[in-house]
Order: sequence, then C-alpha cells, then structure tokens
Amino acid sequence: MTGQTHTTLVYAHRGANREAAENTRTAFDNALRYAIDGFETDVQLSRDEVPVLWHDRYLNKLGLPDRHIDDFDYEQLRQMDFAQHFPGAQPEGIMSLQDFLAAYRTRCRLLIEIKNRVWETPARRQLKVRRTLELIGAAQDGRVLVSSFHLASLAYAHGIAPGCPLVYNLEPEQGVADVKQVLASHPFLHGVCLHISTLDEAMATLLRAWNKSIAVYTCNSEQEIRRALDLGVDILISDLPQKALQISGEGSAAAAGPPG
Repeated sequence: MTGQTHTTLVYAHRGANREAAENTRTAFDNALRYAIDGFETDVQLSRDEVPVLWHDRYLNKLGLPDRHIDDFDYEQLRQMDFAQHFPGAQPEGIMSLQDFLAAYRTRCRLLIEIKNRVWETPARRQLKVRRTLELIGAAQDGRVLVSSFHLASLAYAHGIAPGCPLVYNLEPEQGVADVKQVLASHPFLHGVCLHISTLDEAMATLLRAWNKSIAVYTCNSEQEIRRALDLGVDILISDLPQKALQISGEGSAAAAGPPG
C-alpha cells in the first residue's frame, strides 16, 4: 500500500488473540473466520537459530519468568505448551516462521516483526534478520512486510534484500520530529507503524507527503478504530479485528449511500 490510497486493511494482532493464545495456529485459524486482510506476528530465534513466533521478552506465560526463547532449542520449544496461559486452550507447541509462512502467506497479507533484543549481540541480530528474509524469499509482491523497532536491523535488511518492503515501528513517545529524522536518514523505508496514541492529522500529513505507508497498533476501542479509519491509514492492527471490520463496514455502507 502507498499513501495514494484510502483503503484501510485490517490485520489481526498475533491472530485472534482474545479467542486463543496469541501467535498459535489456533489463534491464526480463528482470525481467518473473519474477513481480515492480514496478520501481524513476531519473530525471535531459538537457541539453535530457528525463527519462531513469540512476542514477549521472557517466558512468563510458561511459568519461566527468567528465561528467554533463545535459552532453548527449537525441539525443546515444540515440546512446551505455549497455550497454557489461555483458559481452556488445548496444548500447542511453538510455531516456526517456516510453518507460519507455509500455512498463511497465500491466504492473507502478513506483517512480520523481527524482535531484536538488547541482550543479543549485533551478530545474533543480523542472523535473525537473514534467517527471516531467507524464509520469506526473494519474490516480493507487497503482501509480506517486515518490521522492527530496531532501525539498524532494518538498514541491514535493506542492504541484503533491497526489494523487501520494510516498516519502522515507533515507540509511543516518538513523534513527528522523530519521524522526519528517520525518513530523511532512511528513505528506503516502505512505511512506519505508529502507536495509535501518536496518530494525528500532522503525522498522517507528513507520512503522506513522503508517500509512506501508515500502519497503526493497537486499535481496540471504537474511538481508536474510527481515528485510524478517518485518517485513512493503510494498515489497522487490532486485537479485535472483527470489531474493526464491523466499524469499517459501517463507514463503507454510509459512504455508498442508500440503494438506488
């Protein structure tokens, strides 16, 4: 998507995470029951360098508050129950990025966030970027976007895969001045992903002037969803994608007017 369109795509945040444990196959399958446009998910590396889907810094939800994903090999992670924190959920092992892409890339759009951590070495961060891009592949049709809060990782990704559309994730405290600086120094960026609290007319106008895609996280309230829609963002990420779709549909029906 570019700044030329006012069509807003609705992405399920880590799947239907209010109905199943986030970033699990059940959460993604449940989300596809709605007319969503895409998924947002998170990639980290296992100790033996397999890209897997997990958001948090620690494994608190598995009863391991002092351990990271990269403390375990992939086969060990597969044997753990990554749905145990969700009431009534059936056990599910961790999902690999390879399995996720095989299951969903032809069924909807994807926004894949690379989670690079402060305790990781630069070499480890770069390895995570390479592994992710290798799995996505060279063919780019705009349906798979890669994002990160770590700007250096995006610059590295652009150097090795210049055709891959890259999105910079902004922290809630970053504003228009920060975006101007980032776009000036990193013009290759496909777009930015803003916290919904920082989205306003000035920010939208700036990004449109640069012809950059606008994504926003995480729009759950009616007020947040309507603000994103009114400002014509390209991607609306929500924990409640069905709610966002309903509100978006109401706007489309109103714009169409009564039947002739």
